[in-house]
Amino acid sequence: MSEDWAAVAKAIDERVHELGWRQRELAERSHVSQAIVRELQHHTVERRRSPRTLESLSVTLGWHPQHLDAVVHGRTPSEVDEPVTDPGDTVWSRLEGIETRLAEIAERLDELHTDLSTVIRHVRDSKE
Repeated sequence: MSEDWAAVAKAIDERVHELGWRQRELAERSHVSQAIVRELQHHTVERRRSPRTLESLSVTLGWHPQHLDAVVHGRTPSEVDEPVTDPGDTVWSRLEGIETRLAEIAERLDELHTDLSTVIRHVRDSKE
């Protein structure tokens, strides 16, 4: 079954505008990195996402926990009060979430390292 990430982007974008939020606010409230929120909302990177990421965004946006999963797979999303049919709360899905978060942390550390190196070079150059 194909995945419709453009539909996910549209759903997130419309809901964020309805709520009057900015990307940063959605990222902070959902505990999903702003980079991932941006990629999903603007459909810039199309790749499989952790069920936990989609669930966190869905719940934060006031939807059923499986709302975005249903959207990406072309299903009609459940109502907020309907039970979760497959919580995806397996060791593997949790591990996938941890791996995703570690990759985000590593990327941020690389950016900080680059910024710090630039500052150190600038300070050294200004002393000479």
